Amino acid sequence: MKVDIVSIFPEVFDVLNVSLMGKAAAQQLVEVNVHQLRDYAEGVHKSVDDTPYGGGAGMVMTPDVWGTALDPLLTPESVLIVPTPAGARFSQQTAAQLAGADHLVFACGRYEGIDQRVVEHYSQHTTVMELSIGDFVINGGEVAVLAMLEAIVRLIPGFMGNPESLVEESHESGLLEYPSFTKPRSWRGLEVPEVLLSGNHEAIRQWREDQSRARTAAMRPDLLED
Repeated sequence: MKVDIVSIFPEVFDVLNVSLMGKAAAQQLVEVNVHQLRDYAEGVHKSVDDTPYGGGAGMVMTPDVWGTALDPLLTPESVLIVPTPAGARFSQQTAAQLAGADHLVFACGRYEGIDQRVVEHYSQHTTVMELSIGDFVINGGEVAVLAMLEAIVRLIPGFMGNPESLVEESHESGLLEYPSFTKPRSWRGLEVPEVLLSGNHEAIRQWREDQSRARTAAMRPDLLED
């Protein structure tokens, strides 16, 4: 998979060189290129934003600089992802869908976002997805891209050392994952549930399923409704 990221803070993505993401790049499972948006801006100040039409607080990122940056990156086979709190909800299912793409391009907005004509224009030529990582607002798209990219890339075949570790994770089945325990058997007066020590695989499976449903009901009842 090839990934291109456009941002005015490319240094945020230095973290992609560490941990499993760095290993995936070393194994050529993913190629990540980060581009400085200001490199495509004109003028002494390399401005990438202007005041919004219609008035209002804040600044809007201009379409011309984004067009100059995205034109050489996008092909009809690319998927352009624009992180925005006004977008559709990013989910595990979305991550699985995008893990099958050959080329992802992330456009990291700032301020009041990117001029909407950028989305409208590129939607005529390639797949464009406006995505939100939650019902809250952060200062820019960089953190959202890091979260989405890690969720996506770990689903690429060969990325995880043990692919079975992906099967029972939270949201894979629409439920939250059951609680996990390891050694020691007793810690500060708290014991590992006896069923996990029983060796009875069917009883363990049933316990985990019950715990998964109970945790979902307590933490995310909306998932049960879905």
